[in-house]
Amino acid sequence: MKTQHYDFVVVGGGMSGVCAAIAAARRGVKTALIHNRPVLGGNASSEIRMHICGADHHMSVPNARETGIIEEILLENKRRNPEMVYPIFDSILWEKVRYQENLTLYLNTHMTEVLCDGDRIDAVYALQMTTEKSFCIFGTMFLDATGDGVLGARAGAEYRIGRESSSQYGESLAPEKEDPYTMGNSLMFKARDMGHKVPFIKPFWANTYTEEQLKLRDHSDITSGYWWIELGGGEQDVISHGEELRDELLKAVFGVWDHIKNGGEHGAGQMELEWVGFLPGKRESRRLIGDYVLTEKDCLESTRFEDAVAYGGWPMDIHTVEGFLNESDDPTVWNQVNGIYSIPYRCLYSKNIRNLFLGGRAISCSHVAFSSTRVMGTCAVVGQAAGTAASMAVTRNLGPRALLDCVGELQQELLKDGCYIPFVFNCDSADYARQAAVTAACHIPGNEPEKVISGVARTVEGESNCWRAPIEGCPSLLLSLPGKKPIREVHLVLDSNLSREITPSINQGVLSRQKSGPPPELLKEYEVEILLDGEVVDHIAAQSQGQRLQRLYIDGTEGDAVRIRAISTYGSREAGIFEVRIY
Repeated sequence: MKTQHYDFVVVGGGMSGVCAAIAAARRGVKTALIHNRPVLGGNASSEIRMHICGADHHMSVPNARETGIIEEILLENKRRNPEMVYPIFDSILWEKVRYQENLTLYLNTHMTEVLCDGDRIDAVYALQMTTEKSFCIFGTMFLDATGDGVLGARAGAEYRIGRESSSQYGESLAPEKEDPYTMGNSLMFKARDMGHKVPFIKPFWANTYTEEQLKLRDHSDITSGYWWIELGGGEQDVISHGEELRDELLKAVFGVWDHIKNGGEHGAGQMELEWVGFLPGKRESRRLIGDYVLTEKDCLESTRFEDAVAYGGWPMDIHTVEGFLNESDDPTVWNQVNGIYSIPYRCLYSKNIRNLFLGGRAISCSHVAFSSTRVMGTCAVVGQAAGTAASMAVTRNLGPRALLDCVGELQQELLKDGCYIPFVFNCDSADYARQAAVTAACHIPGNEPEKVISGVARTVEGESNCWRAPIEGCPSLLLSLPGKKPIREVHLVLDSNLSREITPSINQGVLSRQKSGPPPELLKEYEVEILLDGEVVDHIAAQSQGQRLQRLYIDGTEGDAVRIRAISTYGSREAGIFEVRIY
């Protein structure tokens, strides 16, 4: 058995675990990411192929898309994988983790045991199935991003399975009495048009469905499907009956496809199955308990938390008990939330295990609130917040709870790294730009140059918070500092159109709403000049590489002004910059 030591150990390589591990490693913390599958991404991987949903609710909420590391990954995928091929997305996730300094990736590695000393995790034992190697991996801090809350449960963390009663948290959407029911698992498929008639021979083991049985389940889009092919969470729990549920889901998928092909006119004569998943996507199992439990009220009323570190906005999407078995009930009820809501830091660490952070769908919330927080866009920003917090806890020798005293600094670090937190503004005292006078030769009305130091790097409630100008003529922005400063970094937040989806998907409806390649609104080429007494003393010609967050590093050139000139975009006739920071 090999023994390894890390500052931060993340178990689970879905989108939350990936973002957490990258966030911590980038801050100099020696990090391990342990994942028991051959590819990263969890429900977003090629093994399951679910699109990454979030607060924008498929573009129905403007300017709500998640930023930070999740957007960095998705924008890189847009640039290099314009046709949204899932195995290529796998490779981009692998690259981001595998080549991140301070981060060690353990793929095909299953955590088998947890070693604890009282209320503290010392190490996890793991078996790498491809190499037959066993590991004992010690850590200072741990993050449960397993989805099922396995690390927390085995460490003795408090957790909950099922639905609370309506009286426990005063939730109108909860049942009158508590029960152990959860949402179920789904298995996806993808079909393709072959251009000629294609028969389908139903396997003997597949189910049979009539149009009457499927009347509440839309199957008009025959290119891919369907989230409502969902089983488990009732009489069969999604963990211990996982293998049986997979088999039943296969019978359901092939039975539904038989109905589409042979059970009436669905326009599927030329369609054939291209891919059927064998790994069901899980929605809900254990929810670990933190110092605060997010509830329906918080989602509906957008509670303002002093320790807010992330946000959600997906509807409280509560699926019917028993899923596909309940043919007489709508598969889900969409309970809209009030725009976007904050998620407090106290939901991201265990109440009783003193070095355990929580990520992904196992964070501390009620069943009703979970029906909103569970989607991967939200899980990703939660993961980045937890990973950033873990790095601060390690470097300051603090536990997760003690870091509450530093939550203001945590918030500022997240903003600096491109994240958004409702009602939290840039107040970084080290940022010279905050004291600058900002001017430009031209701008589009409502998008004045001083917007780039508003403290908010996206449009919020009609306030643009963005400088915009016609790209023709290469418009420039000038930030005049109150005196001569040694300039080492210039950060820009560009416009990547946070109202448009950029997620991989097998659903043609989702893909049809997207534009191929990087968002056209993004600057493609730009220049940054450092000025002193009106003279250019340093010049950088840069390309955005399709990314929203830009960081330029300079050798401490002394200057009293910074000029940014927009050269070209990926298609838009307007240049847009949301934020400029100078260090």
